[in-house]
Amino acid sequence: MPKNIKVSSIMRTEVAYATLPGSRDEVHTLLKEKRVSGVPVLKDGKIVGVVSRANLLRNPEEEQLALLMTRNPITIDPDKSIVDAAKILLEHNIRRLPVVKDEKLVGIISVADIVASIAELNLTDHVGQFMNTTVVPIWTDTPLNVAARVMELAKAKAAPVIDNNLEVVGILTDRDVISASVIEDSVEMSDMSAGSDDDEWTWESMRDTMSIYYSVSRVKVPDIPVKEVMVSDLVKAAYISGVSECALKMKRNKIDQIPVVNANQKFLGLLRDRYLMKAIVEN
Repeated sequence: MPKNIKVSSIMRTEVAYATLPGSRDEVHTLLKEKRVSGVPVLKDGKIVGVVSRANLLRNPEEEQLALLMTRNPITIDPDKSIVDAAKILLEHNIRRLPVVKDEKLVGIISVADIVASIAELNLTDHVGQFMNTTVVPIWTDTPLNVAARVMELAKAKAAPVIDNNLEVVGILTDRDVISASVIEDSVEMSDMSAGSDDDEWTWESMRDTMSIYYSVSRVKVPDIPVKEVMVSDLVKAAYISGVSECALKMKRNKIDQIPVVNANQKFLGLLRDRYLMKAIVEN
């Protein structure tokens, strides 16, 4: 039974993490190299925050880790069950939980870890009840920077990609966006007036001006077509596929979402890995 499976039995003990003081560039490199969506942030050996891809994309010009990270992170004890962990992950809409014992970081448990356990539980509930039907599709030729903004506004971690025939031909995730992004440095200019004769009725005025040049560093998402970075080798599921069956597909293919299609291969909805956790929380 899921309630008998402890967090300590499935958590990962080798945890990638960032430390304070730290920079955005270091985290950006870490997320790309480790291919993870976020990492804990430590100070003097204690966890003080977490930083994710979403933090970087929401604040592309912020360079200080202390200002980027989410403070006061939610943690879990290693002796709790995976059902407890699933409830927390669903309630707070997060993907990972630092595992802490005696104020020390001893591991991390993620949605993917719990889904891997679900794959072995032989749960046959059909996944159609857990899929999300209100997803925002993206066209294959949409510029990636535009698609990233659409996903941010929709608060979506993944989106199906459709072609001119309205067929689902790929999946775009925030991991793909970060992997394609770069750190861009630029110099910008601001004109400051030395005059004091401006008012709301002034059309033109003569004054001394002073130009201030300053450097800006930001996370830049390129404007290449989505089709160049999307995942095109799709793993699909039927509406009546079982929970553990789909969890196994996610585990084997190292993916966190599966398009659900009907008998004619038409897109019905998107099954996110986190939705599968409802099968053990609601039972």
